[in-house]
Amino acid sequence: MSALADEIARFDRLGATWWDPNGPMRPLHVTNALRQAYLLACMASHFGRADTSLAGLRILDVGCGGGLLSEPLALRGAQVVGIDASPGNLAAAQRHADASGAVVDYRLGELETVLRPDECFDVVLALEVAEHVADPDAFIEEVARRVAPGGLLLASTIDRSWKSYLLAVVAAEYVLRVLPRGTHQWRRFVKPAEMLAAATGAGLQRIDLRGMRYLPVLHRASWCSDTSVNYLATFSRPHN
Repeated sequence: MSALADEIARFDRLGATWWDPNGPMRPLHVTNALRQAYLLACMASHFGRADTSLAGLRILDVGCGGGLLSEPLALRGAQVVGIDASPGNLAAAQRHADASGAVVDYRLGELETVLRPDECFDVVLALEVAEHVADPDAFIEEVARRVAPGGLLLASTIDRSWKSYLLAVVAAEYVLRVLPRGTHQWRRFVKPAEMLAAATGAGLQRIDLRGMRYLPVLHRASWCSDTSVNYLATFSRPHN
């Protein structure tokens, strides 16, 4: 299993809180807004679209959680497959999608088992999930393999640095308590160089790398040049 049993159980307990913007997932709501704006701009540029309609694009959201990104992308016309190993997460995602009228193909289980061997996508999202799996390198290689020729992979995670330990673990979980304790395990964090090696080894080309800064007291997020804590890497698969 690429997903860890303790991680699945923890997210199951948080399942009902996904769509509460002032609950335990508040930081994710804030950072999700920033990433969604970037994602839409990136897809518009990469696929030559003049508007924000995603009609005709197939998008895979790996570790989709409660559907905070899968759902708005589906409402813009994309064909979205959302995968998560937590039953609680997908139950929350499906309930909210049913209420909003969004059509998302939610699948419970592991990436390797819920997709057909040849199933590929125009866009693959692996946001805040690489740090929650047993083998990040194998996971990144597998999600990269699901990118169709000419497609995109966007992967965000946390660098394994002393700075990330102080800010993403000690400060966020134990001092400021903006995240539930145990959300992150520092040893599972992924360095940008490790992300790059795994993705390029799977045939992708990096087109962007940017850091993200989150201010927990103000609950604001912004892009920055510092990738030593949170970062987002964008890759593409050449047509040939």
